[in-house]
Amino acid sequence: MPSKPLTLKFLDLASILAMVISTYLALVFAPQEVVMGNAQRIFYFHIGTAWVAMLGFILAALGGIIYLITKDLKWDRFELAAVEVSALFFLITICLGAIWARPVWNTWWTWDVRLTTAAVTELVFIAYLMLRQGLEDPEKRARFGAVYTLLGGLSVPVTFMVIRLFRTIHPVVVGSPSAEAQGGFNMDDRMVATFLFALVAFTIVFIDLFWHRVRLGALEEKVEQQKLKASL
Repeated sequence: MPSKPLTLKFLDLASILAMVISTYLALVFAPQEVVMGNAQRIFYFHIGTAWVAMLGFILAALGGIIYLITKDLKWDRFELAAVEVSALFFLITICLGAIWARPVWNTWWTWDVRLTTAAVTELVFIAYLMLRQGLEDPEKRARFGAVYTLLGGLSVPVTFMVIRLFRTIHPVVVGSPSAEAQGGFNMDDRMVATFLFALVAFTIVFIDLFWHRVRLGALEEKVEQQKLKASL
């Protein structure tokens, strides 16, 4: 594999620093929420991981569209990297949500509309990773992946919008909830600053991991090509 670019080395360090600062802000700088107490502090990481996961799923769909237009396999690598990193972050989102829910809702899980659509989105993209393993031909695999991520990407705006359209107990902090929504809390200036920094921090981490995964994908493609040549 080619030597690591200087920019990527910088991103590695920036990711660590950003997460250290974000952790300090969430656990120390941000004030304790009046109703939920310290359990609310999970919010900053919960929303940060959710943000980059949904961003990655959308990027995967865009990569799929570009592949269908150009037929360039590098966009398949782009798409796969985005799905893998995003699926990991979204799994963390769901786990953090369960930890947050236990002291607040007195249950680890409830079939609230947001939780249900989030679980469906995660399963859709886990299925993508499993199904493409059954296709050996690179072009067929790339074509399948492009169409799948394009369709699967439709679940992302649905997951984002449901708490703004339907009855839900899931907090709605950004934007307006539905008229029947029961969840929500207000943020003061320190909470807002912590929230915004968490978004930036997790974005940096996402870009860093995504770049590493794309580079690994390029190496995997070279290994696969060598295997194909050896089998001829």
